[in-house]
Amino acid sequence: MNIGVIGCGSIGREHIKRLGGKVSGTKVVAVFDILEEGAKNAAQLAPACCKVYTDVEAIVNDPAVEALVITSPGFAHKDAILAAIRAEKPVFCEKPLCTTSADCKEIVAAEMAAGKHLVQVGFMRRYDRGYMQLKELLDSGEFGKPLIAKCTHRAASVNDSYTTEMAVNDTAIHEIDCMPWLLGDDAWDKVQVIMGANTKNAHEGLSDPQVMIMQTKKGVTVILEVYVNCKLGYDINCEIVCEDGVMNLPCPSFPTIRKDHKVSTMIEQNWILRFIDSYDVELQDWVDNAAKGTVSGPTAWDGYIAALTSDALVKAQKSGQIEKVETGGIPDFYQK
Repeated sequence: MNIGVIGCGSIGREHIKRLGGKVSGTKVVAVFDILEEGAKNAAQLAPACCKVYTDVEAIVNDPAVEALVITSPGFAHKDAILAAIRAEKPVFCEKPLCTTSADCKEIVAAEMAAGKHLVQVGFMRRYDRGYMQLKELLDSGEFGKPLIAKCTHRAASVNDSYTTEMAVNDTAIHEIDCMPWLLGDDAWDKVQVIMGANTKNAHEGLSDPQVMIMQTKKGVTVILEVYVNCKLGYDINCEIVCEDGVMNLPCPSFPTIRKDHKVSTMIEQNWILRFIDSYDVELQDWVDNAAKGTVSGPTAWDGYIAALTSDALVKAQKSGQIEKVETGGIPDFYQK
């Protein structure tokens, strides 16, 4: 499958290398970036015949490009995806699908009008081995129905451009998507955000940590701690309390070290290393299904639901109240 990559930043360059190496059955034949120099530099990571574009419509409509991978900033996703839908070409779009739920809904409407499943969103948590193991246990029914989930999403630090709202849109967005999938639910029902004591490590204007309380349509309560200046490392945890047992997300294994009268185990330092394997599995799954004209991963509808939920959480940050998530029900087109 000949791939065109739209967006040549750090994730774009990583995916160009991934599509040319770890993922089988693909070749990057064209790249786009609004900055021509960035596109040219990224093209050097692909075969010598790789074309360089600074016009989105041109790369989408290139006859040699059979499918698109979109890694540009979220605000630029909509036009590229709509162009790909018009061209009836499969799209893998890194999260978020779009930065507003209105734009996401426009993409959902366009895909439904086209009558083909063409869009997959890059929520890679669904492809992480630990989350897949948890889902297998939950789906077995051996532990009864899930009742409560307790999650942490911690990062060592963030830069000064990180805002309170980004705790939802850039950080919690992963749990917003993967938890309903993990728990076997359609979507969220209501959400709340609690902000209390602020860490001394947060820059001025940032509320950190935040506790987000979310309830699914089936009534499962998810308590998520978002703490992005914790200093200890990149620490992702998930505990599921069920009727007949409790399960915990397995963390990546590191050696246990005994030194200086201490026993210690390393914690991962960044998100790229923590989930690097899931990116490989995710893109291979997309390629295999795109070749068959299907989508098995997170859909445009999933991207829309994540955006709606993010909007409600941002509203809850400001109101301090419980806010409803109004989804309107999943269309038949997206029923799995």
